Amino acid sequence: MSYSATPILVRLPVWRARFVIVLFLLGFVAVAGRSGYLQAIRTAFLKEEGEARYARVIDVAATRGRILDRNGEALAISTPVKSVWAMPEELEADRRQRAALARVLDMPLEEAYVVGTGYGRARLPFSKEHIRSEILCHGLGAHVMYPGTATVLDIGGQDTKAIQVDPQGIVESFQMNDRCAAGCGRYLGYIADEMNMGLHELGPLAMKSTKTVRINSTCTVFAGAELRDRLSLGEKREDIMAGLHRAIILRAMSILARSGGIRNEFTFTGGVAKNEAAVKSLVSLVRENYGEVTLNINPDSIYTGALGGATFAWRAVMEEGKTAEARA
Repeated sequence: MSYSATPILVRLPVWRARFVIVLFLLGFVAVAGRSGYLQAIRTAFLKEEGEARYARVIDVAATRGRILDRNGEALAISTPVKSVWAMPEELEADRRQRAALARVLDMPLEEAYVVGTGYGRARLPFSKEHIRSEILCHGLGAHVMYPGTATVLDIGGQDTKAIQVDPQGIVESFQMNDRCAAGCGRYLGYIADEMNMGLHELGPLAMKSTKTVRINSTCTVFAGAELRDRLSLGEKREDIMAGLHRAIILRAMSILARSGGIRNEFTFTGGVAKNEAAVKSLVSLVRENYGEVTLNINPDSIYTGALGGATFAWRAVMEEGKTAEARA
């Protein structure tokens, strides 16, 4: 006896197949509609989701009067403002002196003249007569701080300026690197970021070096690569920092040479003048190339340009009899 296998065919209802197809179509329409809505209408949502993958916001409570780094060290603190005051019961003065002091204390502030300077001076609502370049202001400001100044070196955040001034503080010649921020404060800021340090920590670290590592480039673009290369060769961080500061000052010395060299007295201004390692390298290179020269560094050197602008305004009023123009 033989048996043959006969397949059993199960015929599904047509409505069920159509129902499944409709479900797939509805799902596709929903996904397509959602995608179109997010990309064409609610674009901010996708942008926020993308940014959330690599950025985060941490609210840090502000401490009035101080800015601290990650180690709790103060980067900036509020400083007291000089003021004039008197306590009548403790003041030892006669009637005439009291009257004079009363007039000073009751003196209203009046805008006599204004001078605008800095990178944003072109956007100020002043006429050209009230605008002075940074070069002029730094030269005059250094002269006011140190009347014997003949040569000024200013290393700020964006540029390095070498200025020669006459005995009245008027600029005779200058040179500056206006192409990029190589060898300036921004370069040091980038190095600090690469080293995961505070900007104020670079100088003290470099002062601990026992030898100076030669740094070939002060270009901000290649700084990170050369820094990592030196670290991979086993060089100490403090020795690398000493080499970086020396490279910055070598670049500044080149600019000084093109401006006419260094004459006595020599005044160093700008934020980098507060960096002890930069000052050490500058003193060494100046002595090596120009002999003994009087080097002036004022603790408030970052205000040299502002002091020069204020002095231009003072001269306009006191020596030329000018007055402030009316501005809207």
